[in-house]
Amino acid sequence: MTAARAGAIRDDGAMPDTLVVTWEALDGLVARLAERVGREHDLVLAITRGGLVPAGMLAYRLDLREILVAGAVFYLPEGGTHPAPVIGHFPDDALLAGQRVLVVDEVWETGETMTEVMARVRAAGGLPVSAVIHYKPGRSRVDGAPDHWADTVHDWVTYPYKAGG
Repeated sequence: MTAARAGAIRDDGAMPDTLVVTWEALDGLVARLAERVGREHDLVLAITRGGLVPAGMLAYRLDLREILVAGAVFYLPEGGTHPAPVIGHFPDDALLAGQRVLVVDEVWETGETMTEVMARVRAAGGLPVSAVIHYKPGRSRVDGAPDHWADTVHDWVTYPYKAGG
């Protein structure tokens, strides 16, 4: 897998490395994640926007054809976050009840978005399992960790499908 590093300003004003993920590297990370999550899922729930592409790639590798979307906003365009993730569109409870739901996002930074989405899946009667491409344990603000992740990072990550990235 190939990736490059560039600079980006951290919360404390320092310049950390940025991991720039290529399409080839993303494909390798999704392959690794697919091996780790296994095939015991009924459907995929993609968290927008960053989780859409990895969720689709993962669904192909796992031969899952049912893909639902949870609209979530946590990071503000000008920097910082909302006090809590803002969930817009969310699948109807009937689509999740009794289903083994693979919840996919690109990164577990604070963990707050995934935690909120997982709670909503449980409340709907679904059986959620979380999966992310990158896990940042040093930035997490919630108890626990994702159920599955492809790689652990500490830097900012730029994915090939993000505009301007």
